[in-house]
Amino acid sequence: MKIEQIYTGCLAQGAYYIESEGEVAIIDPLREVTPYIERASKANATIKYIFETHFHADFVSGHVTLSKETGAPIIYGPTANPSFDAIIAKDGQEFHLGKLTIKALHTPGHTMESTTYLLKDENGKDHAIFSGDTLFLGDVGRPDLAQKAAHLTQEQLAETLYDSLRNKIMPLADDVIVYPAHGAGSACGKNMMKETVDTLGNQKKMNYALRADMTKQEFVKEVTDGLLPPPKYFPLNVKMNKEGYEDISEVLDRGMRALTPEAFEFAANETEALVLDVRTQAAFVEQHIPRSIFIGLNGDFAPWVGALIADTKQPLLLVVPQGKEEEAVTRLSRVGFDGTIGYLEGGLDAWVAAGKETDKITSVPASEVKARLATEEVPVYDVRKEGEFLSEHLETAKHTPLSNLNSYLADFPKKEPFFLHCAGGYRSVIAASILKSRGIHNLIDVAGGFGALKKEGLKMTDYVCPSSL
Repeated sequence: MKIEQIYTGCLAQGAYYIESEGEVAIIDPLREVTPYIERASKANATIKYIFETHFHADFVSGHVTLSKETGAPIIYGPTANPSFDAIIAKDGQEFHLGKLTIKALHTPGHTMESTTYLLKDENGKDHAIFSGDTLFLGDVGRPDLAQKAAHLTQEQLAETLYDSLRNKIMPLADDVIVYPAHGAGSACGKNMMKETVDTLGNQKKMNYALRADMTKQEFVKEVTDGLLPPPKYFPLNVKMNKEGYEDISEVLDRGMRALTPEAFEFAANETEALVLDVRTQAAFVEQHIPRSIFIGLNGDFAPWVGALIADTKQPLLLVVPQGKEEEAVTRLSRVGFDGTIGYLEGGLDAWVAAGKETDKITSVPASEVKARLATEEVPVYDVRKEGEFLSEHLETAKHTPLSNLNSYLADFPKKEPFFLHCAGGYRSVIAASILKSRGIHNLIDVAGGFGALKKEGLKMTDYVCPSSL
C-alpha cells in the first residue's frame, strides 16, 4: 500500500495518490494531470478510479481531463449531479483497489454531495479517511458556500455537518489517519492547523468541532461565526467542476504566445486585456508598465487572482520572469482564469529597450515612516486581513483589507500622501498597483510592512488577541 499526499502550497490543497497491487486511485486531483499519470506509469500501475470529495469551489479539479486521458471513471458521492459521465456512489458503497477497499461515507454539510472516503487496508482494518472539506485539521468546512444550490441556510447546512461528523466520522477508531483536502491558508475554512496529516484521535482532542460534549446549537454558532465573504471566483469554479471545462493543453497553447513590446501593447489596447505583472514585488516597485496589476508568483498567487480580478473570463497579458511563463498560465488555470492571451517576450527589459513608458511605486523604510509621523499627520492604511488587524495594529492605522479593497477606494486621499502597508510587503504592493491603476498615485508603500513598523517602536494598539483569520 502506498499513499502520497501531493500538496500545493499556493492553494493549500492536498490531492492523493493511492496505490496497491498495480492499481491506483486519485483523490481530488489538480487540473494539470501529468504528475499523476507519470507516477502511475513509473510504478507500472494503472489509474483505476478518480474520486472527488465534492464540487470544489476554490480550484478547478483535474477529474475530467484525467478521466479522458486514462479511461478511469470519476466517482462522486450521493446527490451529486455532474453534467458528464460519473459513478454516483451510494452511502457505504465499496470500491476495491488491489488489496485495499475504499468505502464512500456520505458526509453532507459543507456541500450536500460532500463525501468522505474511508480506506481499509489489506486486512480490512480502517486505515485512513480522505475527508475533503468536511473535516480539516483544527476545523471543518464552512457551511455557507452551498446555500443556493442546496436551498438551505448556512445554519441548516451547519446542522447537517454536525450530524455527519458525529454519525460517520467520530465513531471511527482514534488511530485512523485524517487526510483533508486543505490546510492553513485556504478560504474553505477559518481556523486550520498548519499540519496536513493527523490522527482522528488527536483531532478529537484538538479540533473544537469534534468536542464530544458540544451541542448542535453550539456547533452551529461556532462554525458560522466570523465567516468572511467567499472569494467571487468560487461559484465559477463550482460550475466548471460540475459541467466540465476546456483542456489545459488548449489553455497553455493560447497563453504561451510570446509577444514583442509592440504586439503586446497592441493586444492590450485591442482586447482591453488586463496586464498582470507576476514578478517579485521588489521588481514591480522599481519599474513596471503603467496601470498593470501586480500579483507575484512568489506569494499566494492564484487565490489573490481569484479574489481581486472580478471577471474570470478577463483577457490577460502577462509580464513574467523568463522561464516562468508556463507556471504562470498553469497557476491561473487552476482557479478558472483561462483567458491568458500571451506574455511579454524579453520581459520588462524588452519593454524599456523599446522606449515604452514605465511607472514605479514610491517605497520607504519603516524608519522614514516613524520620522514623518513624528512631525506630520500622514494617514496610514493597513491592508492585512481582519484577524491580523484585530490582533495588533498601528494605533492611527485605518483598516482597508486587500480582499475587499475596491469597496474602500473612496476612503483614500486623492492628493495628500498616505502610507500603505501589509505584514511584509507582498499584499501592500498588490494594493498599490490596484490604487495606481484607479488613478490614485499619492501612495507610499512601507517596505517590510507591519513587521518593520513594529521594530521601530511605533505606538500599537494595547490589546493583542491571537489571530486565526
